[in-house]
Amino acid sequence: MKINSLAFRLVAGAALWTVAGVLAGGLILSAIFRDYVERSFDSKLHVVADSLVASSSVGSDGRLRISRSPDDPRFEQPFSGWYWQVMSDGRPLQRSRSLWDQIFSADLTVESSDDPLQFKRPERELRVISREVTLPGSEEKYQYIVSGDRAEVEHEVARFNTTLAWSLGALAAGLVIAVLIQVQYGLQPLRRIRAALADVSSGRSDRLTGEYPAEVAPLVSEINLLLDNNAAVVERARTHVGNLAHSLKTPMSVLANASEDPKAASPLVETVRRQVGIMRRQVDHYLVRARTAAAGGVLGQRTEVKPVIEDLARTLMRIHAERNIQVSAKLKPGLVFHGERHDLEEMLGNLMDNACKWAAANVRVSAAAVKGRIRIIVDDDGPGLSAEQRETAFRRGKRLDEGVPGSGLGLSIVKDVVELYGGRISLADSELGGLRVVLEVPAAEGSAAA
Repeated sequence: MKINSLAFRLVAGAALWTVAGVLAGGLILSAIFRDYVERSFDSKLHVVADSLVASSSVGSDGRLRISRSPDDPRFEQPFSGWYWQVMSDGRPLQRSRSLWDQIFSADLTVESSDDPLQFKRPERELRVISREVTLPGSEEKYQYIVSGDRAEVEHEVARFNTTLAWSLGALAAGLVIAVLIQVQYGLQPLRRIRAALADVSSGRSDRLTGEYPAEVAPLVSEINLLLDNNAAVVERARTHVGNLAHSLKTPMSVLANASEDPKAASPLVETVRRQVGIMRRQVDHYLVRARTAAAGGVLGQRTEVKPVIEDLARTLMRIHAERNIQVSAKLKPGLVFHGERHDLEEMLGNLMDNACKWAAANVRVSAAAVKGRIRIIVDDDGPGLSAEQRETAFRRGKRLDEGVPGSGLGLSIVKDVVELYGGRISLADSELGGLRVVLEVPAAEGSAAA
């Protein structure tokens, strides 16, 4: 999951609020439980104090007697933290054995106190209540003091907090996992749209198909409408390019035929013949560029390389049958060009036809996958080209041998088309002794090259 993704933002936001809510809830529950334990602890101290008062009496001699001590054995254990003491006028009258040689101070006059009272020996934090009572048969006021070890409260609270932390931690983890599952499920339609667009881009489909939730259905409709409009625009552009080609080529053919008439030989006719040739080359060049540029913007164009090369090889062997030129193909299966078949035929047709024109007997075509591209190599056993000739071979209208038929646009057109597709073309020496042309074009998704 990427940090800048929508899923990460949703999960991170939900996790943040979940952790904050669980933490706040945990603090509130811990505070409520502490208050409950302290109230329960105080209630127990009050019960002890009530039992002491109930068992107290004043004898005929005016002395205080306690007939029964609290049943809790901790009041008998020295320095246990559980103590009781009865005082009058600041003088201790009765006390528990647990106090041993210590006494409570005489300033405990409040009904109850949460403040700890420290003894010299041993040091304990106590929770103390104090009560003043007047007993029957006496006008003297007696102060009953009862204390308990506060560590018991802290122990209960700590044990509860530990259980609470584990429970709320598991709850928070479960909620975050639930949010993650919910987000993954909720964003599934967007992933389906992405996969469908990838199918359109790779040529496996021409539209987004399937049922989508109501929230994203309008988006799918708009994308399909955009794809339809794109295809319509490209089709209109192709139609206009074709119409322009026909409208220009017809008058240029008339001018060319008129200039070839031997009866009309003159300097003007020769000028017309040259200019018509230039116009024809320029029109062919820019029409090819316009058609390829329009096709290059169309999504989903896929062309299998093997059928195109095999069809061209059979056609060229028939064309050059008088010279007995043999065209062989060594191709790996599964190679798919990311572009139109016509453009691949335009590029390979020019390259293979040039090879056949210059070859002595053999032309060899091979294709393989190279780093996400398709590398197509055309070799011939002709005379080849020198380094100086290779530098000028891609210039428009440049013909290296006037004795061989052609317009000088073949390699130039191939270079323009391959560059529009983001590929490249280069020349080298062939193993067959002639020229090697290396053509690299983009591979479609799902191709062996990709």
